[in-house]
Amino acid sequence: MRSFSDSYREAGVNIEAGYEGVRLMKKHVARTMIPGVVSDIGGFGGLFAPQLSGMTEPVLASGTDGVGTKIRIAQLMDKHDTVGIDCVAMCVNDIICCGAKPLFFLDYIAIGKNVPEKVAALVSGVAEGCVQSGCALIGGETAEHPGMMAEDDYDLAGFSVGVVDKPKVIDHSTMCSGDVILALPSSGIHSNGYSLVRKVFDVEHADLSAYCAELGCTLGEALLTPTSIYVKPVLRCMESVTVKGVSHITGGGFFENIPRCLPDGLMAKIEKAAVKTQPIFHMLQRLGGISEHDMFNTYNMGVGMAVIVAKEDVDKAIAALGCGAYVIGEIAEGGERVTLC
Repeated sequence: MRSFSDSYREAGVNIEAGYEGVRLMKKHVARTMIPGVVSDIGGFGGLFAPQLSGMTEPVLASGTDGVGTKIRIAQLMDKHDTVGIDCVAMCVNDIICCGAKPLFFLDYIAIGKNVPEKVAALVSGVAEGCVQSGCALIGGETAEHPGMMAEDDYDLAGFSVGVVDKPKVIDHSTMCSGDVILALPSSGIHSNGYSLVRKVFDVEHADLSAYCAELGCTLGEALLTPTSIYVKPVLRCMESVTVKGVSHITGGGFFENIPRCLPDGLMAKIEKAAVKTQPIFHMLQRLGGISEHDMFNTYNMGVGMAVIVAKEDVDKAIAALGCGAYVIGEIAEGGERVTLC
């Protein structure tokens, strides 16, 4: 007998829509299956058997995050198949900073009204993010919240678990003055600072579908561009050289995030002219009248991740990263944590 509840449906929760959503998302989840996956979606817990051979002291690393108010852009554009990439990116880009390879991911969708096709589109983005980072989507949850959220509203969050051999943890212990800071280019704003973005561009009233010559695309396309995922480039780099520090440039920009991978007594000297900043940031700063300090303290400014290596390893690191990495500064002694030169 198929499970259903007329009473629950009258209260605003459609159990059968949930079943249909799971059916539609299964083809997307299947794309993420990697060795180690033990269970299929639909159970009470996702099972994963990690391959730990060759590790002397396996350490689990975990990260959790959401997409934030960037979701509002997706809702306004009625395009829901990319924010899942952002959700995965914000988690796996964090755990790769310690050198951990993501193993699996779980998502959580809270939605005003469960529209199976919309939920499946959201999960398709999550699956794409998992494919890009080489991890498996082994479970999740969709919760319908009638009376608490508007029918068209939803929020998306998730978490990832990875593993790293303890001797290979990136812990800045060998970092020293003269080491070089490499920038891994971002795809744009990524998933931070969107409350200010939405205010500056007045997205509730803007024509997000209108072509903008300054951006080379529509404003909506620029604002909805998915966050870059850096897992595979960083893992390749770790195989080629000693990586001394990695920083995911998220909310808080350069000034908050780069110091998180620096030991006491060292600072990051960033050559401002070397930073390759996309037009969307210039446009945002100009229209919002935002100071340079606030831009670098809120946004990635074109640098999604910073990787620190020894000076003699720069060329090998750039080749291994293979994502357009370039030099933006160096490590020096000093009390200032980050200086823009």
